[in-house]
Amino acid sequence: MKTLFLDCGMGAAGDMLTAALLELFPNPEQELEALNALGIPKVVFQLERVLKCGIAGTHVTVRVDGVEESEEMHEHHHHHHHSSLHDIGHLVEHLQLKETVRQDVLAVYRLIAEAESHVHQVPVSEIHFHEVGTLDALADITAVCYLLRKLAPQQVVASPVHVGSGQVRCAHGVLPVPAPATACLLKGIPMTGGSIQGELCTPTGAALLRHFVNSFGEMPTMRVECIGYGMGTKDFPVANCLRAMLGETEEESDLVVEISCNLDDMTAEEIGFATEQLLEKGALDVTTMPIGMKKGRPGTLLTVLCKPSEKERFVQLIFQTTSTLGVRENLMRRHILHRETVTEETPFGRVRKKLSSGYGVTRAKWEYDDLARIAKEKNLSLEAVKSMIDNG
Repeated sequence: MKTLFLDCGMGAAGDMLTAALLELFPNPEQELEALNALGIPKVVFQLERVLKCGIAGTHVTVRVDGVEESEEMHEHHHHHHHSSLHDIGHLVEHLQLKETVRQDVLAVYRLIAEAESHVHQVPVSEIHFHEVGTLDALADITAVCYLLRKLAPQQVVASPVHVGSGQVRCAHGVLPVPAPATACLLKGIPMTGGSIQGELCTPTGAALLRHFVNSFGEMPTMRVECIGYGMGTKDFPVANCLRAMLGETEEESDLVVEISCNLDDMTAEEIGFATEQLLEKGALDVTTMPIGMKKGRPGTLLTVLCKPSEKERFVQLIFQTTSTLGVRENLMRRHILHRETVTEETPFGRVRKKLSSGYGVTRAKWEYDDLARIAKEKNLSLEAVKSMIDNG
């Protein structure tokens, strides 16, 4: 499986991600020309080779009207007095982008606006972006979305995010690190502070990670084919870089426990309720099958799949939710397709699509709940809704 691993041991920012991804291409200068041809007004991308603690990498600068905006100022001017989210959408609509990239850019901006809305306790419609900072951040976000779609990894994995420590000065005053919007964007994502004083992860970097990364954790076992180093502007005792590794991981497999029991004294409704409870509690799968039992009695075979670490909890849940007097268990390996859910714009608005890939197979399926909702709202059949979405 084509996998991109992002080492965020020194945080993440839009320019560092852009530079690291550029280094994964055989000809970064050619990709830089493509970025400059996207039509972002007043913006010019430039790259230079630099050394950080003896490591060679790429540093990308974005000049707006010939001026490079400072990292701290443009990252923290979101609640200001210039461009709204609607204005951003208008800008993005006029860029020379594929529709998938355009939707990625808009989705990342929505994440930032929602985080700022939460922090400032104002509606998303009242969030505004500083004029010059908007173009600089738009360039970073668009570049990362463009390059990632062109690289087309089947999965993106990232390390826990180093956010830095101390304080950062911005338009609102002095704020703790991570800045409130960054902290909001990283909710649920593993992060660490460390001893380095300064802001290592910016709101733009956090939003890009949240949108694109499928999982956070240790680097998976992979055959690395190319490595990119995206250098930050500041110098620290540790090399200030984001490292991107592109390569192949083994197709996905894992160990699961199968727990089963025979039931012959529960009603169909009671078994259905037990099944729902087990699924709601996090079972990987729950199935039932009619079986014949001793003395010719009809019964039901209940089978639950769970992670090995969850076995004891699900054994207890089965005893709590069914009438069985005993359960059986088997440890087995399952081979699975990589799965992810994306959201796409359709004639009916945003609809989720389930994607799966691996073992030479790729599949796509629209989310049933979204199709059912649209069918009810529009008084159409499910097939009609799917056909209209597929045909644009």
